[in-house]
Amino acid sequence: MIDYKKYITIEADRRAGKPCIRDTRITVYDILEYLASGMTEAQIRQDFPELTTEDIQACYAFAADRERKLVKIPA
Repeated sequence: MIDYKKYITIEADRRAGKPCIRDTRITVYDILEYLASGMTEAQIRQDFPELTTEDIQACYAFAADRERKLVKIPA
């Protein structure tokens, strides 16, 4: 699995502290939302030529890690 920490940064003064792809204002959420809406990685890279395949893979890895860390709340 790709080490997303090399690609994803969280800075208080960038997009209100949301996780962003390195040196951009593009959030992980933005990329995941585009993918969920049916855009392909190639289409996303066409719209955002500064992104790499690894940037998009890092978004998947970040989401997977976050999901793994969720704590089940008792009912």
